[in-house]
Amino acid sequence: MSRFKKKSKNLAKDLAMERIQRLFELADAEFSSNPIRSDEYVLLARKIGMRYLVRFPRELKVRFCKSCGSYLVPGGNCRIRLKGRYITITCLKCGNVRRYIYHSVKTSESSSGK
Repeated sequence: MSRFKKKSKNLAKDLAMERIQRLFELADAEFSSNPIRSDEYVLLARKIGMRYLVRFPRELKVRFCKSCGSYLVPGGNCRIRLKGRYITITCLKCGNVRRYIYHSVKTSESSSGK
């Protein structure tokens, strides 16, 4: 692959990531007045991510349901529970449950090896 094509490919991925982040900002702003529109913003962001093979950062991954595609707002349409080592996010639209490992902040005493 030529250097020019590689540079333009990276430029396209950077632009796609900026668009995805902007769409999530719009979804956040619109959720209180029009939750259906915020779901559409998430759908559009996912399409952009799939087309340009851009991986979403973890902060954005936990903000939408992979099953039904809705934008998740804690207390609005999803439930978040801390259980042991996991954060459990339950979508209240479709009932899908996702678990993420929860790393609690360690104190300096426990990390010193006493």
